[in-house]
Amino acid sequence: MDIDSILQPFQRFGVHLGLERIQKLLANLGNPHHKVPMIHVAGTNGKGSVCAYLCAVLTEAGYRVGRYTSPHLVDWNERICLKEQAISLETLEKLLLQVQAAIPPGEESPTQFEVITAAAWLYFAQQQVDVAVVEVGLGGRLDATNVCPNPLVTIITSLSREHWQNLGPTLADIAREKAGILKAGCPAVVGQLPEEARAVVQQRIIELGCPVVWAEPAVELGTAKTQREERRVEYQGIKYPLPLLGDFQLSNSALAIASVQILSSQGWEISEAAIASGMAKTQWLGRLQWTSWQNHPLLIDGAHNPAAAIALRQYVDTLDKSPIHWVMGMLSTKDHADIFSALLRKGDRLYLVPVPDHSSADPEYLATIAQNICPELADCRTYPDLTTGLEAAISPESLLVLCGSLYLLGHFLKQNRFAAPT
Repeated sequence: MDIDSILQPFQRFGVHLGLERIQKLLANLGNPHHKVPMIHVAGTNGKGSVCAYLCAVLTEAGYRVGRYTSPHLVDWNERICLKEQAISLETLEKLLLQVQAAIPPGEESPTQFEVITAAAWLYFAQQQVDVAVVEVGLGGRLDATNVCPNPLVTIITSLSREHWQNLGPTLADIAREKAGILKAGCPAVVGQLPEEARAVVQQRIIELGCPVVWAEPAVELGTAKTQREERRVEYQGIKYPLPLLGDFQLSNSALAIASVQILSSQGWEISEAAIASGMAKTQWLGRLQWTSWQNHPLLIDGAHNPAAAIALRQYVDTLDKSPIHWVMGMLSTKDHADIFSALLRKGDRLYLVPVPDHSSADPEYLATIAQNICPELADCRTYPDLTTGLEAAISPESLLVLCGSLYLLGHFLKQNRFAAPT
């Protein structure tokens, strides 16, 4: 039996927010989450990067660190890591069978996300981690990860309009859901939020009496002269290298450092050398990542919501290269028009493909939207699959970018298993 065949039956329950099923399931497993100190990370964008920074630094400081993130790019086991290494597929399979056995027949079935979340808690408890860095799956308040009464730190990275179908139509609604991870008296670290969202989060922080750090972005120490040169930045007197690309990493890294400072104040031993070394080693695949395809440089990035698309366009503009050849596929649920508005400019070329094995937006439908948004595209075409789209898009003088869906990136990486960062 493999991971997919164990998890497939639970897929039909879809997104079904609520804590009752996961709490029952964890109780049947002996409440493993009660044995695991945790850092909880919510937000629209930046969650994964913040988790990656924290895990790298805490591992470097000598702690036994678990990490739970989603979605995966290639294999399910990427979601659950210990000491920066993905759990083995064999171990994950055993854990999932253990979780499956704890589901009483005749009761409402947990969702797929709840099942793998329970497996993560079980693994971290069995491995006796010093801390688990846990990323919210969707929202916060009713997310299956939101089961610990006293996290070491809760982090809200950013807020913009995504998953509004599940979380509510306004930024205030979405902020209310994200703020649901805050716990009475537990320290909070919050990034830069739109005013409407900040007011909601601030009100909740006051109600719960959370000590809070409103983290400002880190400051660049000089400017890197080349794309490959290491950036160095500073936050609250701590200087560190910043290996992940994009201006938004100034904010993401500051959130991680602010959280590390809180842990230090709680008695955790984390030296500035461990911070600098851990930050330098941080990797986070699929986000402003340079790789290559058929010996041509290729930039890949999820850019699956408007805020992430804006960040990608800002980075692309710093490269001063044109035209941009965008190879894109998107899920049907995304804000297609806003993403195109953020990315597309006069003279760009757009190559649209489906996202395999997911609820993909129809490329022809996307082409109509894109041409309405940016009538001055040099070209806009659709292709039946990613390979033919990339083949059409490749040209010696262009900047080639693959984006629009983390699932599409995962498909690319699976097809090109050796598409390591360059």
